[in-house]
Order: sequence, then C-alpha cells, then structure tokens
Amino acid sequence: MHNTGMTLNDFGYHNGPVALIDRHVLHLPQGCSSCRRLEEASTGSHTILLVQPTKRPEGRTYADYESVNECMEGVCKMFEEHLKRMNPNSPSITYDISQLFDFIDDLADLSCLVYRADTQTYQPYNKDWLKEKIYILLRRQAQQAGK
Repeated sequence: MHNTGMTLNDFGYHNGPVALIDRHVLHLPQGCSSCRRLEEASTGSHTILLVQPTKRPEGRTYADYESVNECMEGVCKMFEEHLKRMNPNSPSITYDISQLFDFIDDLADLSCLVYRADTQTYQPYNKDWLKEKIYILLRRQAQQAGK
C-alpha cells in the first residue's frame, strides 16, 4: 500500500483479523447481461483503488490489487473496519448492503483504475461502477454459501 499523507489504516483499513460480519445481499435477476459482462471482467486485471475519505486533499491514498474482485473485497473490508471502530464492543456486526453503499457515497472520492491488457492502459471507474461490482461479488458469495 502506498500513500500520500493519511493511509487507509488511518480510517480503519488494515490486513489484520476482521470481526465476524454477516452480509445480507439482494439477488439480481438471472441472465442479467450487464452482470455477466461485469463478472467476466473481474479476474486477473491489476486494479488500483483511489481513496479520499474527506475533502482534505492530503488524505488521498491508494492501494493496489491483483484483480478487480480483490479490490472489491478491499472496499468491503474498509467498511467492516469502519463498523468495528464504530462498534468496538460488539463481538459480531451485521450490515446491509445499503449501509455499505451509503459509506461509499459518504467518502469524498472513491474510484479505481483497472488495467486493460488489450490497450496496455488503465481504465477509470467511479463509485457507481464499484457499487455494482461489489453487489455482484456479494451476490455470488451469498449464492455459494447457500449451496
């Protein structure tokens, strides 16, 4: 992880253990074509997460991941760490996806750059794209847990 001033760890992001978190996810309809395209793009592309928690520019930081899915997990973990700080005495924390999305919306800036091998460039994506990718990731995890 690299930073320019404040790090992700300063607002609760780190690689340490995470409290038990139960994720509640709504299910997207089967056969969603945009969902399939997003799922196909999720593996193996180096991804840089750009985070600015507040309006202060010196708080900007970034983290890099080996894939889009790892990056989406990183965003979820960042939120889970935030919940742990807000609820330090809770042995387990349950949250709804709408709370995760509110957290994302409340960040001054959150975006990512995904490497495209065909053009050898990084494609930028905004909060809405990140939320859609997270939704698909959590939906897939919920489906796998239900099997």
